[in-house]
Amino acid sequence: MPPIYIAYLNRLDVEELKITDEEILAAIETSLAAQGRGNTVIEPRVHLEPGVANGHFNVLRGAIKAPIDRAGVKIVGDFVDNYKQGLHSELGLLALFDPSNGAPKAIMDASGITDMRTGAVTAIGAKYLARKNSKVLGHIGARGTAYWNVRLLDHLFDFDEIRVHSRREESRNGFAEQLSRDLGKKVVATADWQSCLEGADIVVEASRLDKPTPMLKTEWIKKGAFVVPYGTMSAIELSLTDIMTKLVVDDWGQCKGGKFGSLRAHVEAGKLSEKTLHAELGQIVAGLKPGRESEAETNLLWHRGLSLSDIALGHAMLEKAERLGIGQRLRFA
Repeated sequence: MPPIYIAYLNRLDVEELKITDEEILAAIETSLAAQGRGNTVIEPRVHLEPGVANGHFNVLRGAIKAPIDRAGVKIVGDFVDNYKQGLHSELGLLALFDPSNGAPKAIMDASGITDMRTGAVTAIGAKYLARKNSKVLGHIGARGTAYWNVRLLDHLFDFDEIRVHSRREESRNGFAEQLSRDLGKKVVATADWQSCLEGADIVVEASRLDKPTPMLKTEWIKKGAFVVPYGTMSAIELSLTDIMTKLVVDDWGQCKGGKFGSLRAHVEAGKLSEKTLHAELGQIVAGLKPGRESEAETNLLWHRGLSLSDIALGHAMLEKAERLGIGQRLRFA
């Protein structure tokens, strides 16, 4: 058997790549279009709950055809109390394989990838479903994905006003300060959900609740807004879907089943179904279904997280790492 080598990128390598906002968005938009055209295989995520801490593992699997031509599996933990140990709440690994023979091609830190690709899906959803002149962002949550939500959304919309909120005061204040430095504009940390979200053009809910609790009130959402709820536990009211013009998801196979997710109760109640679903985001990106068609539309995107996004961004990082000589080459067999 000929020797097999794998590329290895740790978190320091990923940071050294200094991947740009445009590179992230381009990789994810390409993967979404491929999904919309049917050039991908995606398996619904599964969960592992070890039962020894407040958290669980997500296992995501998928494959993208040429030109990316990679299969991948990501295992990422989601542990709410990790901040008490000085750790990120989401730590994970991405493994990439050659889909023609199963040979492993790479092992990568997936924590940064998870944060970046999640923010990119939020931003690309807004690109197609929010009003082009959206100027006020209200964002709940300050975990790793939250940073990239705000950063990539602001990259596309250049907001006049950004409001953020999270449960712990030190967390939301630190988050606002970091964003203010990095974006070069004022970011306001609000003391409550209502002052953060009410009347915003784009609303993102990435909370970390212990159990489903309707914290986001439907009456706060103005007509014409774009709403992205993706907390692990639902923080929205059942009535939220009633005011929406278009309901969009990243992958209906993942969204229609499973234990977790912001709109799980809406699926169970029949408010989100094959009949009420407008499209998967990939179908819109690929031009097969329309995105926003009027200023009056109030639209919603629920994304559970796609293995395809991890694979596409991981592949883009590996190509850049090879050009720049970053990372390690390990003998597998």
